[in-house]
Amino acid sequence: MKPIKPLTDQHIEEVKEHFDYFDRDNNGQIDINEFEYLLKVLSPDATVEQVKRGFDLVDKNHSTHIEFDEFLEWWETCWWEF
Repeated sequence: MKPIKPLTDQHIEEVKEHFDYFDRDNNGQIDINEFEYLLKVLSPDATVEQVKRGFDLVDKNHSTHIEFDEFLEWWETCWWEF
């Protein structure tokens, strides 16, 4: 899915700051527990099923971690769907 509007370098830096905030263990990846926290911040009423479904959709390479490029694509295109 293509972004609705391409992000500027400044916006990408801001997204990276968000990614780093939710990467609680600072390993450069977001695991399922970190994603659950992220989703609860964005959508406090998110269910466990929504967390799992969202994580699976964002983790495109199924590595069990979300890398920044996957996070950025999600942020650009459809984070609000969760």
